[in-house]
Amino acid sequence: MSGGPPRIFDRKAIALHRARAARIDGDKFLEREAAQGLVERLLAINRVFENGYTLDTADPAMEKLENAAREWTYATVGLDEKLPVVEAPYDLVLSVLSLQTVNDLPGVLWQIRRLLKPDGLFLAALFGGDTLTELRQSLSAAEIETKGGVSPRVSPFADVRDLGGLLQRAGFALPVADVERTVVRYSDVLSLVRDLRVMGETNALTERSPKPMRRDMLAAALAHYAEHFADGDGKLRATFDIIYLTGWAPHDSQQQPLRPGSAKTRLADVLGTHEQGSGEKPEG
Repeated sequence: MSGGPPRIFDRKAIALHRARAARIDGDKFLEREAAQGLVERLLAINRVFENGYTLDTADPAMEKLENAAREWTYATVGLDEKLPVVEAPYDLVLSVLSLQTVNDLPGVLWQIRRLLKPDGLFLAALFGGDTLTELRQSLSAAEIETKGGVSPRVSPFADVRDLGGLLQRAGFALPVADVERTVVRYSDVLSLVRDLRVMGETNALTERSPKPMRRDMLAAALAHYAEHFADGDGKLRATFDIIYLTGWAPHDSQQQPLRPGSAKTRLADVLGTHEQGSGEKPEG
């Protein structure tokens, strides 16, 4: 039996999809939106970083972020999910929509943590939550209707709470995970698929079927989508949840949580209420 995390994603297929996406002349509007979200979080920090490290070598969204650090090292997560060996630590690591298809995300986050010098910052945007829930539900319903079962056709996405826990597990201080939802309206499902291809986000699951989708299943999926996820004008909704991760390499200067029992003021006094003991019954 082989060890390590399950191989949910085919990393070779992902590399091919993203290479194709780089050649396609399309509007990568969600990449721009994710990059803008990182820009806003960096502006709130109000700090210029010296040495930045980005996991998005050919990402046009980096144009929005390049002024965040004076010097940049560009890299990608390799097929073996090992980050390139570096000689010096960095004070900023960024990623724009490149981590949602990593098999060993805890391991990659741990590697990123090692890249940072004390008080260095990690910021990432990745798809998660209910991203593409409409497409997933429609394909599942169509496959059950036409084939009597379900096969993997849309990537699974991590929950925002789980991702916050992974930051803490990887050793980041002051971890924060928050989500922003964008609902895009399309004239048809093929337009949605075209946008996914432009972003390099088409099906790269290891267990995906090598056979093309049957016509009856495609028709059933389109019908389900139109019936359940169309607005009054006939436009189809597609949900994209972008989860933003923020974590710092630990440093003595950072705010530390108080030790249990060290508070000098009781919460009951602040709220102006009576403090009830665990064995005390409420009046009334």
